[in-house]
Amino acid sequence: MAPTGPPVPQKSVEDEIESILQERIMVLDGGMGTMIQQHALTEEDFRGHEFKDHSRPLKGNNDLLSITQPDIICDIHKEYLLSGADIIETNTFSSTRIAQADYGLEHLAYRLNRVSAEVARKAADIVTAQTGIRRYVAGAMGPTNRTLSVSPSVERPDYRNITFDELVEAYTEQAKGLLDGGVDILLVETIFDTANAKAALFALQMLFEDEYASRPIFVSGTIVDKSGRTLSGQTGEAFVISVSHSKPLCIGLNCALGAVEMRPFIETIGKCTAAYIICYPNAGLPNTFGGYDETPEVTAKHIKNFALDGLVNIVGGCCGTTPAHIRKIAEAVKFCKPRVPQSLSQGYMLLSGLEPFRIGPYTNFVNIGERCNVAGSRKFAKLIMAGNYEEALSVAKLQVEMGAQILDINMDDGMLDGPTAMSRFCNLISSEPDIAKVPLCIDSSNFSVIEAGLKCCQGKCIVNSISLKEGEEDFLEKARKIKLYGAAVVVMAFDEVGQATETETKIAICSRAYHLLVEKVHFNPNDIIFDPNILTIGTGMEEHNLYAINFINATKTIKETLPGARISGGLSNLSFSFRGMDAIREAMHGVFLYHAIKYGMDMGIVNAGNLPVYDDIHKELLQLCENLIWNKDPDATEKLLHYAQNHAQGGKKVVQTDEWRKGSVEERLEYALIKGIEKYVTADTEEARLNQEKYPRPLNVIEGPLMNGMKIVGDLFGAGKMFLPQVIKSARVMKKAVGHLIPYMEKEREERRAKQGSTEEECSQLLDDSIKDDFFEEILEEYEEIRQEHYESLKERRYLSLQQARRKGFHNNWLSGHIPVKPKFIGTKVFEDYDLKRLVEYIDWKPFFDVWQLRGKYPNRSFPKIFSDKTVGEEAKRVYNDAQDLLKTLINEKKLQARGVVGFWPAQSVQDDIHLYAVEEAVGSSEPIAKFYGLRQQAEKDSACTDPYYCLSDFIAPLDSGIRDYLGLFAVACFGVDDLCSEFRKQDDEYNIIMVKALGDRLAEAFAEELHERVRKEFWAYSSNEQLDLSGLRKIKYEGIRPAPGYPSQPDHTEKLTMWKLANIEETTGIGLTESLAMIPASAVSGLYFSSPNSKYFAVGKICKDQVEDYALRKNLSVAEVEKWLEPILGYDSEQL
Repeated sequence: MAPTGPPVPQKSVEDEIESILQERIMVLDGGMGTMIQQHALTEEDFRGHEFKDHSRPLKGNNDLLSITQPDIICDIHKEYLLSGADIIETNTFSSTRIAQADYGLEHLAYRLNRVSAEVARKAADIVTAQTGIRRYVAGAMGPTNRTLSVSPSVERPDYRNITFDELVEAYTEQAKGLLDGGVDILLVETIFDTANAKAALFALQMLFEDEYASRPIFVSGTIVDKSGRTLSGQTGEAFVISVSHSKPLCIGLNCALGAVEMRPFIETIGKCTAAYIICYPNAGLPNTFGGYDETPEVTAKHIKNFALDGLVNIVGGCCGTTPAHIRKIAEAVKFCKPRVPQSLSQGYMLLSGLEPFRIGPYTNFVNIGERCNVAGSRKFAKLIMAGNYEEALSVAKLQVEMGAQILDINMDDGMLDGPTAMSRFCNLISSEPDIAKVPLCIDSSNFSVIEAGLKCCQGKCIVNSISLKEGEEDFLEKARKIKLYGAAVVVMAFDEVGQATETETKIAICSRAYHLLVEKVHFNPNDIIFDPNILTIGTGMEEHNLYAINFINATKTIKETLPGARISGGLSNLSFSFRGMDAIREAMHGVFLYHAIKYGMDMGIVNAGNLPVYDDIHKELLQLCENLIWNKDPDATEKLLHYAQNHAQGGKKVVQTDEWRKGSVEERLEYALIKGIEKYVTADTEEARLNQEKYPRPLNVIEGPLMNGMKIVGDLFGAGKMFLPQVIKSARVMKKAVGHLIPYMEKEREERRAKQGSTEEECSQLLDDSIKDDFFEEILEEYEEIRQEHYESLKERRYLSLQQARRKGFHNNWLSGHIPVKPKFIGTKVFEDYDLKRLVEYIDWKPFFDVWQLRGKYPNRSFPKIFSDKTVGEEAKRVYNDAQDLLKTLINEKKLQARGVVGFWPAQSVQDDIHLYAVEEAVGSSEPIAKFYGLRQQAEKDSACTDPYYCLSDFIAPLDSGIRDYLGLFAVACFGVDDLCSEFRKQDDEYNIIMVKALGDRLAEAFAEELHERVRKEFWAYSSNEQLDLSGLRKIKYEGIRPAPGYPSQPDHTEKLTMWKLANIEETTGIGLTESLAMIPASAVSGLYFSSPNSKYFAVGKICKDQVEDYALRKNLSVAEVEKWLEPILGYDSEQL
C-alpha cells in the first residue's frame, strides 16, 4: 500500500472567505423584514401553536418566526441565495434577551439564535448542493434597544438602563446559540452606539478564547445622517479605531442611508482600515409612509459605482431591499474587481473619543490633562466628594479647551467608591460632546476602577497603569483584559523588586514588559506606553539628584530599542519637593519637558494651560532649573529655594503685574499674544486703530502688530519652547482682537462702496488693489512652505490606482468646446541672435532680489516697492542700480547673446501620452515621429476637493476624438555668462560673478516669457487679440501653459531627450544637455506649449508602483531606470520592494 503522506491541513472558514474576497466581490442578502412584511402575517401566525396563550402580543417579533414559521424564513433565505447571495444573515437581529424582554420571551434567547442559525444553515446547504457554490451563514447580532453611551433620562445624564456586563452576558448567550446552530460568521451590525458593539466583541473574543473555535467577525456601523456620525456621536474613523482591536475580517456600514448618501462615509472607513469593506445600504431613503421606493436597477447602479471605484469587498442590501435588488446587485458587480485592502502606515498610535486621535512620528508633544484627578486637584476632589459631578465636568471641559488632547480621569480616594465614581463621571462625559470628543485615560491603581471606566467608554482609551509589581501572571492577566476592552496601556517601570530609579533598571523593566506584551499577549506595540518614572528631584538627598537625567536617558534608549512604544510621565512628581511654590514648579516643568521631548518623550500628564514658555522663564530661574535637572550644581536645590524666597513671594506664583503695560501699544499687543492675556487686548487694539497716521486702515493693525505677535508664537511653538495649550490661548487673544476690528472693516467697506458709487468692492475687498496681491503673495508663500513641509512629512499618504486616477482624470468635451487653432507654421523656427533689448522689460526682478536674499515685508514685497522696505530697501536699491549699470554695459558691448528655437507639430493624446506627427495627413495613418509620455496625479485628494487627477495629455485632443490638435516646444538660453564669470574670477570679483549669473538667469526667463507671448499672438496666434501688461503675464492670465520636463507637471527630465531630438535643439542653438540632463548653459529655459484654455499648471506629486511599471513599459525602459529618474516623486521605497 502506497504511503499517503501527512494530511493536508483544512482551511479555516476565515481563510476560505478571505481567499474569495481577494478574487471577487461577495454578495450579502437583503432585508429580512421587507420580505416578512410581504407575507402579511397575522398575530396568530406569529404565535403559532406553541405561543398561542402567551400573555403579550407577538406580532412584529420577526425573530420568533424562526420557531413558529420556519418554512417561511427558510424560503426567504433560499430566495436570496438563488438571487446571487453568497452570504445570508440569520433571522436574529433582535434575538438577545434584552430585546426579547419587550415580548416577555427573554428566556428564549439561546433557542431563538440556535434555531434561526439552523434554519439558515439548512437553506445555505441546500443551495450549495444545488449550485456547487459554497454559501455562508452570518449570525446577525443587532444593537439591542438599549444604549451604553446615551442616557434615556434627560434629567439624569449619568443614568443608564443597561450595563456593559449585562450586554456582554446577553451577547454571549446569543453568540452561543448562533455558533451551536452552525453559523460561519458573526456579524455585529447596525451599530449606533460603539460601546454596545464593544460589549458584543468582548463577548465573542471571550468565547473564542475559552469555548469555541474562532470564526470570522464582521462589524457594520450605522451613520444616521449626513453629519457622518453614529447616533452616539462618533465619526466613522473614530468608530473604526474603537472596534479594530477585535481584528474584524470585514468592517463597514449598513442601514439608515441609501447608497448615494452612504458613499462618502464608506470611502472614509475604507481609508482608515486594513480590513475588507462591507456595505449594505437601504433601498434609498424612506418615503413619507416609511417605505422604500428605490428600484433594484437604481440600487445596483449605485453599488456598481462603488465597486468600479474600488471601494467594496462585500455588498448587499438592508431595509427595503428584496431578492430582486440582490439579483441586480450580484449581476452589477460580477465582473468588478474587489477593493484591495489598505496597507496602513505603521508606527501610529490610534485613539478615539467621539473623534479620532492619531499619534505618529510627526505629532508634537501630547498633553494629557491632569486636573480630573481627585488626588491632584483640590477643586476637582472637593466637587466629587460633595457629589457635585455636573460641576466637576466644568474642570474636564476647561482642560480640553486649554489644549488637553487626552483627558486623565482618576477617582482613587479612600473616601470614594472608586468604580461607582468612575462610572458616573465617565457617563457624564459621554453627555458632553465638547469633552467626549477626546480620548480618555482611565487612571487608577485599582484594576476594578479601571474596568469600571473602560465599560463606560465607546472610544479607544488609555489605561494608566499596570506594572510587574505583582509578578508576571498578574501583569499578563490584566494586559489580556485591557486588550479585550480595546484600550492602549501605560506600563510603569516597576517590578517585583520595586520602583526603578536607575537608568539601566528602567530600561530592563520596560524591555521585559514590552516582550511579555508583544510575544505572549500579542499586544500591538503601538498601543504600549511606558512611564519610566518621573521622580522627585531637589529633595536635598544626593541619591535623588540624577532622577531627571535617568528618566531622559532611559527614554532615549527605550524609544531606540522597543519599536512602536511611546513614553509618558506624570510631570508634577518632578517638582514635588517645591510644593506650594507654583512659580518654581512650573519653571521646572517647562525646562524638563523642553529637554525630555527632544529625547523622545511623547506625552505627559500635565495641567494643560499652565506650562510656561521656555524663553519666558526668568533667566536666573531658568539657569537654576537647568542646573537642578542636569545635576550641574550640588547646591542647586539651596539656590532655587533662595531664589524662591527673594523673587516669587515665598515661592508662590507671582501675580501678574502690569509692568508690561508701560510699553508701546505694539509691544503690549505682542506681549498679550505671547502670554495669552485677553484682559486688555480690546482696548489696545482700539488704541492702535485710532492711530490713523500709523495704521490708516483697521486691516493694517492685523497685518502689523497682531501678525508680528503671532509670528513669534509660531516660532516658539516650532522650536518646542511653547506648547499647544499656550498656542490656543494666544489664538483666543488674536481672535478677540480681530473680532473687535471686523465691524470697523465692514464699515470702511460700506463707506468706500458708497463713495465710489460702484460695485468694485462687491466681493468684500479688505485691501487696496495696489497692495492686496502683495499681501496674499506673502501669506500664500508662507503657507506653501508650511504645506510642503507638512506633505514631505506625511508617510501615510493614500493613493488611487492608476486605473482609478485615469477614470477620475480631466475629461474635456472636445466636440462642443474650444476648437484648437492651427499654428502659422509646422516645424521649427530658430533665433540665432535675439535682440536682448526687447527682453529687458520682460525681466521679473523679484527672483533677482531672492538671489541676494533681499525680501521685503508686506506691503513692500514686490518690485519696485521693495525699495521702500525699512529693512532691505536701501540695499535692494543699491544692488538694483548696480545690475542696471552692468546689464546696460553687457548688452551694448554684446558680451551676452540670446539664442533659441520654437516648433509646432500636429499632436493627439493616447491615454497619458501625446503623439506628434510630421504633417496633419499622417495623423492616424502613420507612426508618430515622437511621443511625449505623461505622468498622472495619484495622491488622493481631500474628500471636499472636486479637482480631477491631472496629466498633461488631458490638454490635447484624443486621437479618436476626430479633433485636430497641436503641441509646441521651445528652448532658449543666454550665452556668455560663463566667459564673463571667468573674467571676474581672475579679478576675485565674487560680487559681479553672482551678479552676472543672476542677470543671465533673468534674461533667459524673460526670453521664455516674451517668446511665449509672441507664440500666443503671432506664431501660433490662438490669442492674437491678447492685451496683457507685465502684471497680467506674471499672474498667468493668458491662455495656455509652457510646462517644462523636470518640473511639477512632468517631473521626468528624460523627456528633454525627446525634445532635443525632435527639434535638433543642440545643433541649431548650441543648448546642450549634461549627463544628468541639466541644460548648458545654465541660463536656459525649455518646455512644451499647450494652447487649450483648460490647460493649467499642476503638480503630479507622489506616484505609485503601478504607474511606474506602466510608464516604464510605455517608454521601453526598465523599472529600475525609471525609478532612478523619478526617485523624488516615488510614493514608496523602491529599495524595499
